[in-house]
Amino acid sequence: MTLKAGIVGLPNVGKSTLFNAVTRTQKAQAANYPFCTIDPNVGVVTVPDERLYVLQKIAKTNVVIPAAIEFVDIAGLVKGASTGEGLGNKFLSHIREVDAIVQVVRCFEDVDIHHVSGTVDPVRDIEIITTELVLADLESVEKRIDRQTKQAKRGDKEAIAEVPVLQKMLPVLNAGKPAILCELTAEEKAIAKMFQLLTDKPVIFACNVKDNELATADANPFVKKVREYAKTHLACEAVVISAQIESDLVDLEPADAKAFLKDLGVEESGTGSLIKATYHLLGLRTYFTAGEKEVRAWTIHAGDTAPKAAGVIHTDFERGFIKAETVSYADLVKCGSVAMAREKGLYRIEGKEYVVQDGDVLHFKFSV
Repeated sequence: MTLKAGIVGLPNVGKSTLFNAVTRTQKAQAANYPFCTIDPNVGVVTVPDERLYVLQKIAKTNVVIPAAIEFVDIAGLVKGASTGEGLGNKFLSHIREVDAIVQVVRCFEDVDIHHVSGTVDPVRDIEIITTELVLADLESVEKRIDRQTKQAKRGDKEAIAEVPVLQKMLPVLNAGKPAILCELTAEEKAIAKMFQLLTDKPVIFACNVKDNELATADANPFVKKVREYAKTHLACEAVVISAQIESDLVDLEPADAKAFLKDLGVEESGTGSLIKATYHLLGLRTYFTAGEKEVRAWTIHAGDTAPKAAGVIHTDFERGFIKAETVSYADLVKCGSVAMAREKGLYRIEGKEYVVQDGDVLHFKFSV
């Protein structure tokens, strides 16, 4: 299961530079003018997870396979996109196809890099993008209410279920707020998912700062504003990155990259935090399989049961699921081996109802 996170933002905020760095490619042509990225570029990125390398030593294997998510670089949005300005509908349709949104906001001054609005104001930039997405959703919800109300009168069961949910969302969008802030029951959320609304996707903000400001980013007034706004208005989080530093790190060996960051006064680069935060934003969790052949991270949704987790490896595993032998990552590391974990009674047998926890090390028994 590879889910997609779309990188969005106004033109010239460092979106494509960040995409190149995150995906360790130079796919997106980074240049100092709007609409530089016309078609969405897609890059598969691995999720940093130190636990894999600890398990590698226990399993005594040379092969490590991390989890992955897809990042999609989407063309810069401009004011009026919902009415067709800039790339308009094309831009919006690309966002519709992703599972979460990483919105890059510019948190630095630089006279050499033009800002589409003439000045740097990250909160205004966030509001421009939010407004465009809300307007597009509003139009889509109004059309759907109109269509489904007629169908409901004819007795269409799907339409009867949809109309009350759409009517709940309408006032939220009318107030200029994202659909994700609409209070819905679990059942209503499942119905809302079918509407594919742009603002019903989880969002994370990437505050792009200058290379020499990364170490002191917490004091950056722009970053403070974004964090405060994200928390109070959108109930989401913001991470700090420096697209330029990430770009400089691309060609360095890991040891050199570490030394480079140390000179700048930072422990780790922002992309690791961004990838991990996006992974959790998507509601994803990791379980491991560990043996002599390989140690591997598998991606599941929070709340998935053991058979569903087994199905990520192969559908046969889910279909013929018998049991899951499991030990938590922490217990296995403490014991140093599966044999010792067994001896201490920490190696468990779980059935079909078991909800897999992040960090579980699993071995499935199945029969087809």
